[in-house]
Amino acid sequence: MPKMKSHRGAAKRFKVKKSGTIKRAKAFKSHILNKKSAKRKRNLRKATSTAPANAKVVKKMLMK
Repeated sequence: MPKMKSHRGAAKRFKVKKSGTIKRAKAFKSHILNKKSAKRKRNLRKATSTAPANAKVVKKMLMK
């Protein structure tokens, strides 16, 4: 039986924290930044956790 592989795209985007929650980067920080305020861009730099509704699916993708 072959080994289970983690979803490589998900592995690059998410990290599982010690508490079991999944850390992710925020969206909307790549381009068209002129109209966004400095405060908004600064807050987009911070990492956040995934919604519980999506966490189960992401964990399944990250299983090795």
